[in-house]
Amino acid sequence: MSAPVEQGAAAGRGAAAGYRPGTTLRLRVELVRQLRRRRTQIAIGFLVLLPFILLAAFELGSDGQGNTSGGLVDLATTSGANFTIFTLFASSGFLLVVIVALFFGDTVASEASWSSLRYLLAAPVPRSRLLRQKAMVSALLTALSLIVLPAVATGVGVVFYGTGDALSPTGSSMPFGTAMQRIALAVVYLFVHLSWVAAVALLLSVSTDAPLGAVGGAVLLSILSQILDSITALGSLRDYLPTHYAFAWADLLATDVDWTDMAWGAFSAVTYAAAFGLLAWRRFATKDVTS
Repeated sequence: MSAPVEQGAAAGRGAAAGYRPGTTLRLRVELVRQLRRRRTQIAIGFLVLLPFILLAAFELGSDGQGNTSGGLVDLATTSGANFTIFTLFASSGFLLVVIVALFFGDTVASEASWSSLRYLLAAPVPRSRLLRQKAMVSALLTALSLIVLPAVATGVGVVFYGTGDALSPTGSSMPFGTAMQRIALAVVYLFVHLSWVAAVALLLSVSTDAPLGAVGGAVLLSILSQILDSITALGSLRDYLPTHYAFAWADLLATDVDWTDMAWGAFSAVTYAAAFGLLAWRRFATKDVTS
């Protein structure tokens, strides 16, 4: 279905009596459909399992000396809050990137690979609405993932390591309640920061019929950005890389929070997300869908 034909149908020219574009592909229906997919269940299930894997690693690898003088790894078992913080550090650089790329990169490309995309558009579902609904569902699944991981990690950490103060590698500490508030802010920051990965994956998803290519392309671009960010010879140019502020939320561990890097990180992520999101919308609006 071409874009002009779709626009004409949406405007009511030749549309069936009672047709309302706003009632097509309801958000609840699409969300339930995506939650029932095996890839969604496996992804969220792994996030539930990860804290238990980390717990087993710490318990099996414990040297029995109770060392709490090093970095986040050494401090992870001092309290439930520290265990949650370590879990976020261990997963935010790669695992969460893969999860976000999976939800957004697979959403449209999978329909094309199943040859069902053209039937959705022939229903007819306006292209802009189809892309918006699928992006919103992917965003909801991302938010769910970002809530599930620290929630399970906190539960596991509290049961095994208690509700003591959260300690930072610099020697500062904060009460458990304050630490939980800071962790919640860190989750919000990660959601905003990962929006650029979501937009890239969505752009690739509307550009290919291969879901694996869309997901893998977004992950590879993130890895490339991280590699370039590690090259100090690039100097201040690294500030413009989308992953440069990936761990800016670590500033929340300080007693007095410096919001500068997080503000720049949020601005950078939203800017990249807006640019790639606009390209995704334009690409999908003009694409000749044949599958």
